[in-house]
Amino acid sequence: MYQALYRKWRPKTFSDVVGQEHITSTLKRQVAEGRLSHAYLFTGTRGTGKTTCAKILAKAVNCENPQNGDPCNCCPSCLGIDSGAFLDVTELDAASNNGVDNVRALRDEAVYSPAQVKKRVYIIDEVHMLSGAAFNALLKILEEPPEHLMFILATTELHKVLPTILSRCQRFAFRRILPRDIEARLDYVAKQEGIELRPDGAELLSRLSDGALRDALSLLDQCAAAGGTIDAKAVLDTLGLAGNVQTAQLMALILQRDAKAALLLLHKLYTGGKDVDAVLGELATLARDLLISSTAPEGGAALLSGGYDAGTLGTLQKAATNARLIQICTVLQETTAALQNSVNRRTDAELCLLRLCDESLSGDLTAINARIARVEERLAAGAAYAAAAAPVIELPTPAPEPLAPTEEAPAAPFEDDGPPPYGEPIVESASQNAAAPEPVSAPQQEPEAPAAEADAAENRELYAGLMESFKNRLAPNQRSFIGKTQGVLRGSVLTVYCPSEIHKSRMDDPTVVAIINELMSPVVGQPLTVRFEVGAPPDDHHDKMNDLVRMGSKFGGFTVK
Repeated sequence: MYQALYRKWRPKTFSDVVGQEHITSTLKRQVAEGRLSHAYLFTGTRGTGKTTCAKILAKAVNCENPQNGDPCNCCPSCLGIDSGAFLDVTELDAASNNGVDNVRALRDEAVYSPAQVKKRVYIIDEVHMLSGAAFNALLKILEEPPEHLMFILATTELHKVLPTILSRCQRFAFRRILPRDIEARLDYVAKQEGIELRPDGAELLSRLSDGALRDALSLLDQCAAAGGTIDAKAVLDTLGLAGNVQTAQLMALILQRDAKAALLLLHKLYTGGKDVDAVLGELATLARDLLISSTAPEGGAALLSGGYDAGTLGTLQKAATNARLIQICTVLQETTAALQNSVNRRTDAELCLLRLCDESLSGDLTAINARIARVEERLAAGAAYAAAAAPVIELPTPAPEPLAPTEEAPAAPFEDDGPPPYGEPIVESASQNAAAPEPVSAPQQEPEAPAAEADAAENRELYAGLMESFKNRLAPNQRSFIGKTQGVLRGSVLTVYCPSEIHKSRMDDPTVVAIINELMSPVVGQPLTVRFEVGAPPDDHHDKMNDLVRMGSKFGGFTVK
């Protein structure tokens, strides 16, 4: 009868245990010197060797010919314990024997001396599953057991074990096994079994096992059943991970900000039977791998999930920044957590893809940082300021066509109708700021006033767009003051308007000037001269009645008397 690889190649001595030398060396020394405890507690994740070491320890304390703390596996005691014929060594599952009555029966039975070996050993697996009453029933015999009795407790959730139990046991923490140790063990087992395992296949299996040797052997067993040489491609095909190629394609579309193609690919996966929760989970895993590869390119290979090859990660990594990857991970984590209570999971997944493709739809600080990083990249690549900033700060402007001067209509009718032309409020504001007087005396210059107003609004919007960056750099006592200021950029002069003298006294500081210059100068492309004034920008004080009159004369719908 065929036996699974993880059962067939289960270690029989402490020396065969992989990756837990800090525990096996201590246990061997205790057995060799006779310094055994009456209660042990083994903790750690699945597949790291807790139950295996418990069985080896049970054989070692009862072995008739121990060898440097290891059992000989040849004497009647070792053979009987391996076959399960000796009832003096009992393995219990606390998940199905978690009641107080089960513990009472165990306690009543434990007082009797062993019939066939030196010590009666109880191995209680998943001990955290015991009820509170069962734990309390176990306390007394665990604290003062008979000389012939030993308890070995094992658990994957240490925080659920009562402190009164912990204080009565010697605790050993089993670590996740390193990928290189799992890889070496897989190579050894494959050679013994006649399995053709390639190095890249062993490396991929070691990463997919997540530190559990039992999982790695089970995956090797599954791949060996498919036949042929086991390399990385064969592992992906056999384990059903070839669909990760589509996940990588979806991530590439997200990084290219192609929302339409991303939604179409999600629809294809959904109609093909893929769960949207699984799709988002795989995207989150891929984003994490990309972030780890970017931040720790040398020593981060052991931290990767193993589902994606180095070529795919390298290609995607070129199109992503760390800020963008953090934003992607954050959105995916939030959406995945909310899917459990979602009314329409597919809609939530589609909205998540839209937010990933366009950071402006998220509206949180992480998205803003990613957008700023994108602007900085384009500026560093030599893009013009207008081309880089236009998608971020886009402001609607009135159409100037009705005001364009021509030879047939030289703008004379405006003088007869009474109401001033559309650009005149801006001309008045400019004259108040001691600007050049030509726009006032020359009517043909008036149509350029709306464009000047739009430029001023856009420059004022640039200052507002960098407001959060200013706040992050300023001292706490200055952040609340800068939030109420307005900035207007004209050429290389930035005028910051403060609502009161108190605000101006707080803002008119060399540190504030230096921070504003440091953040705005790279965007504008030249050093700035920053000055502070009390009041509002001049173009905020134009006459609203003139706007109303101008709209009436433009559309001919009404007149103002």
